[in-house]
Amino acid sequence: MKSSNPVFARSAEFNGRGGAVANDPSQWQVDLNGSPTHTEIGTGSGRMTIDSVVEKTAITLGLLTVAAAVTWFLLPDLNSGDVSADNAAFGKAAAFAGIGAIVGLVLSLVNSFKKIISPALVLAYAVFEGVFIGAFSKVISTFVGDSSIVFQAVLGTLVAFAGTLAAYKFFNIQVTDRFRKIVTIAMVSVVGVMLVNWILSLTGVLESGGLRGFNTLGLLVSCALVVLAVFMLIMDFDYVEQGVAAGIPERESWRAAFGLTVTVIWLYIEILRILAILRGD
Repeated sequence: MKSSNPVFARSAEFNGRGGAVANDPSQWQVDLNGSPTHTEIGTGSGRMTIDSVVEKTAITLGLLTVAAAVTWFLLPDLNSGDVSADNAAFGKAAAFAGIGAIVGLVLSLVNSFKKIISPALVLAYAVFEGVFIGAFSKVISTFVGDSSIVFQAVLGTLVAFAGTLAAYKFFNIQVTDRFRKIVTIAMVSVVGVMLVNWILSLTGVLESGGLRGFNTLGLLVSCALVVLAVFMLIMDFDYVEQGVAAGIPERESWRAAFGLTVTVIWLYIEILRILAILRGD
C-alpha cells in the first residue's frame, strides 16, 4: 500500500515498510503450551482499528472545537460602533488568526514529515488551528454581519463528511492508483497556485485577493476546492481502511486522526467562504 498522501507518505506502516507480522517460521516463538506464535515487527501495544481512529479523531476535533470556541469568546466585539475600538479588536483578531495559522502550518508540516507520529504534536496542531478557526470565523461573520453562517458552515462540514463517508461505504468506492495520482497532482497544483496568488495579492499585483477574493471568482474557486477536499476525504478513508486491514500499529491512529482533521478544517474554511460570499451578495 504505497501512499501518495503527504500526511501518510512518511509513515512506514502506511506504506508497507513496517508493522508487519512476521511470516518467516524462523521468527516464530513457542508459547508455554508448545504452540508456535508470531512475533510482531515494529509494533506498539496493539493494532490500529476503526474504533481507535474514531476515538483519536474525536479527541483531536473536540480539542480544536474547544480552542475555537474559547478564542471566539475571548475576542471583543468587532462591530461595536466605536471606530477606534473596532480597529483595535480587528487587529487583535488578525493577530490571533495569524499566529494560529502560522504555528498550525509549521506543526502540520512537522506532523506530515515525521516518520513516528507524535500525539502531543497532533493535539498542539488542533489547538493552534482552533485558535485560527475561532478568530477567522469571527472576522468573516462580522464582515457579512451574520454570525449564523458559522453554525451553517459547521453543519455543512458535518454533512459533507458524513455524506462522503456514507457514499464511500455504501457505494463501495474504489480508490485506484490513477485516482490517487490525479488528486495528489491537483492538490500540489492548488497549493502552488494559492501560494503565488497570496504573494501577488500582498505585493498589490492582484486586487481584491485575486483567486481568494469574496467575489464570483472566489466563489467558483471555493466550490472547486470543496470538491477537491471531498476527494481527499475519500483518500483518507481508503488509507485508514487499508491501514486497519494491514494491521499497522495502534499509534498510527493519531496519524489517521491528523489527516482527517486537516481535511475537515479545509472543508470548513471553504464552506464558510462560500456562505460568506453568497450572504455578501
